[in-house]
Amino acid sequence: MHTSDARMLRGAAIPTSVVGVGAVLIGLLAAGAKGALAAALATVVVIAFFSVSALAVSWAGKISAQTMMMAALASYVVKILVMMVLVTLVAEVTIWNTKVFGWTVIALAMLWIAAEFRVALQRRPYIDEPRADAPQATESDDREHRAGESRDDGAAEPRNVLDRSP
Repeated sequence: MHTSDARMLRGAAIPTSVVGVGAVLIGLLAAGAKGALAAALATVVVIAFFSVSALAVSWAGKISAQTMMMAALASYVVKILVMMVLVTLVAEVTIWNTKVFGWTVIALAMLWIAAEFRVALQRRPYIDEPRADAPQATESDDREHRAGESRDDGAAEPRNVLDRSP
């Protein structure tokens, strides 16, 4: 895993875990032991879902940007489908409070996304901008150079920036 991906994962997982513990306490106060269990399960589900997505996107990023985008979209679709199945299966479960589970999933998912956004804003991306005084090659210059033709318009060849000769 690339260091920036690990930083993103830590930056989102730690706050989500801390708020998840708070959600367990709120669930305990609001709905008793069933609420606490629901909030704990919701915390595990959110952290697991988003961590798997982050790992998949990080792995795909090593291959290419296109693969990374496909992995991000595929992991999103799989998360939605699995969450739909999970919610359908646990709709009638009485061992935990389903309302606390649902609200905790929503709150922690929003928190995870906000934490990832915060980490992304703190990062300084590398931007490679060309220097203003560097000669810019045009498409016709490139075509002539590839064809082996010399410039016959009387213009001097652009000087190599690294060439120090007079």
